[in-house]
Amino acid sequence: MDSRLISRCLVASICLALGPSVMAYQSASAQDQGPRSDSREVQTQVVSGQKMKVQGTVLKRDNGSFILRETSGFEMAVHMTSNTRIEEKKGNPFRGAKKYSPDQVTRGLFVEVEGRGDGSGGIAADKIRFSTDAQKVALSIDTQVVPVENRVGQAESRLTEAEQNAQRLSGQVDELTEVANLAKGGAAEAQKTADVAVEGVNKTNDRISSLDDYEEQTSMVVNFKVGSAMLSPDAKAALDDLAAQAKSQKGFVIEVRGFASSDGSARLNDRLSEQRADAVVRYLAREHDIPLRRIILPFGYGTAQPVADNSTREGRMQNRRVEVKILVSRGLSTPVNVDRPVTSATTKD
Repeated sequence: MDSRLISRCLVASICLALGPSVMAYQSASAQDQGPRSDSREVQTQVVSGQKMKVQGTVLKRDNGSFILRETSGFEMAVHMTSNTRIEEKKGNPFRGAKKYSPDQVTRGLFVEVEGRGDGSGGIAADKIRFSTDAQKVALSIDTQVVPVENRVGQAESRLTEAEQNAQRLSGQVDELTEVANLAKGGAAEAQKTADVAVEGVNKTNDRISSLDDYEEQTSMVVNFKVGSAMLSPDAKAALDDLAAQAKSQKGFVIEVRGFASSDGSARLNDRLSEQRADAVVRYLAREHDIPLRRIILPFGYGTAQPVADNSTREGRMQNRRVEVKILVSRGLSTPVNVDRPVTSATTKD
């Protein structure tokens, strides 16, 4: 028999034997992978002993550990020990770096972490570094977040009390309905009254449920010159109108977000966007006496979220901006109106 024919037969036999095994392996691999989930919903699991160096923002603190969101969007647990060095990421090479305590690693802080996998899927930090500017930004965010969280907690308490009152009112409505059905000559009027009471309870429940549901009432954009965080006369006039509108609303909050164009370095643009947002907040607070508790999370986003093309001069001018929005609570701005039934008057002969 020809040697080439023998070789072809052997190759065909091997393929037939390996085909089912390869297909079974691919099927098992696909089953093991399962459905993919969003990287920001699942924490990254670090291999034990693996050396890591990551940068990101502190999302949550819990005693001696915190959750870090990397710049790529992944989240991981970082554990601090007694041997963890926490120091300043300084730009001046001619002086020593400042030392910090674990309590100074707060939410919103942008940090650089070096360490190894600790066996629990997180990182045991050997060194944590952050800049003075990053610490200032984190402190600014924390001073705004805590009051908002307190107000949310108070709103939840009020919602719980209101729900209890609504349940009591519902019970009273049921009792009134039973009395009305037994009363001679007043059943129809009592039923109408009970229906109105139920409608009032339902509308009150809807209003209570929407206390923390904010909708945009007014928005405006303030633009800045290259490398500047100074408000122009036109910008101040526009902010004057916005402050007047805000004061006429009930349950309002103001959202302030700063941005920058692609002119300059990323670090400069981050700082410029923060300074622009801060300039708007200071103007509203000083010139119009807007309470700081009414201004939520003023923050600079750098060159993120451009509204125009940064490759053109006009586009960069539009991206050097601060967006200001008035948000109003639907629960406080929507009144409860109930149509009362008209009772027939009795006449005397």
